[in-house]
Amino acid sequence: MIRGVRCLLPVVLLATGACFATREDVQALHTDVQALRADNARSDSARRAALDRVVASLNIVRDSLGLLSTRLVKMQGDVRGDLYNVGQQLLQIQVLTGQSQQRVQELRASLEAKQSDIQSSVAPQTGPPSTSAPGATTAPAPSGGAGTPGPNQLFQLSLEQLRRGSPGAARTGLQTLLQQYPTSDLVPDAQFYLGEAYHQEGNAAGADSAYAAVVSGFPTSPRAPTALYKRALGMEEKGNIVGARGLLNDLVSRYPRSDEAALAKDRLRTLK
Repeated sequence: MIRGVRCLLPVVLLATGACFATREDVQALHTDVQALRADNARSDSARRAALDRVVASLNIVRDSLGLLSTRLVKMQGDVRGDLYNVGQQLLQIQVLTGQSQQRVQELRASLEAKQSDIQSSVAPQTGPPSTSAPGATTAPAPSGGAGTPGPNQLFQLSLEQLRRGSPGAARTGLQTLLQQYPTSDLVPDAQFYLGEAYHQEGNAAGADSAYAAVVSGFPTSPRAPTALYKRALGMEEKGNIVGARGLLNDLVSRYPRSDEAALAKDRLRTLK
């Protein structure tokens, strides 16, 4: 009996020792788990901090993009507004250019009127030739004579009469201009509007002759292609289709870049 107990004693001691080793291992394992949890907690905290920084950066980028988008939309609106303003200014310049040409013509006519008034007031003070000193000479009078309207005055007055529906008065003024001021730079325009006055009067032959004088006498004038086109229309109205075609072809050939050339091409396609 005693011998059996002695035999079991080492086994018990071995089992007891093994039990104590497992507890130590468990304690160490518990310590490792706690350390691992602490490390994971620190890593999670670091990751959360990094994620917060990334989110904050993304928010900053988003705000910046929103601000840039707002500025871009505003800039596009400003550019569209600027382009619109430029277009309006160009249109205004074109209008003012046309008005300025008419205004220059009116100013020239006004200056001529003042000059004519001055000459009229000075002329009566000039003594008769018999009272002049021997050998004295008299200065030549201007091309229309004292008190006579100048070319710009005559042209302006004639256009006003033409617009008012008085082609006879306009024709008289334009003919006076052409007779008294044959070297004026207004002669091509005066010759053209003389044709317009004849046309309003119903004098087709006179209108054709006046238009032809513009084309032959002033071929480089801006009025020349218009006058040639007017002649072609007159020929067509009289039933002279062959003559009208010839004039329209001449217009396209001589003035290919003019607006009247485009009209002439269209007219040739429909002329029968």
